[in-house]
Amino acid sequence: MPVLRLLAIALLLASPAAAAQGLTDCTLRYDLSGWSVFYKTASGHGTVTCSNGQRMSVRIRTKGGGLTVGKGRIVGGTGEFSGVRSIQDVLGTYVSAEAHAGAVRSGRVHVMAKDDVALALAGKGRGWDLGVAFGTFVIER
Repeated sequence: MPVLRLLAIALLLASPAAAAQGLTDCTLRYDLSGWSVFYKTASGHGTVTCSNGQRMSVRIRTKGGGLTVGKGRIVGGTGEFSGVRSIQDVLGTYVSAEAHAGAVRSGRVHVMAKDDVALALAGKGRGWDLGVAFGTFVIER
């Protein structure tokens, strides 16, 4: 978990340099729920807001597999994008890898990437989970 937090902080610190390159800061607020038994799936919705005034409602899907089992829900999760020129850049499929363990209320930090766009997610969940999973995090209209 400390390594993921350091990566998330590094992404956020890159924001001033990004502004000089014509990039915009975008954030994601989301709710997500799902389950896993070797195969992991979740879905939800959220809102992307950018510093240039752009705003968009999005649907979120995650799919993957690995040695994982659990059921959970994240309400009021947040995400920070880097490498975004237009809000349309946030749409698409991000590659994700995670190790997780939690019961009742667990916290998570995920860092994932799609082309030149990086996404650092944070959220507190309810439920239980255990395992290692690899997969995709899809953001679409």
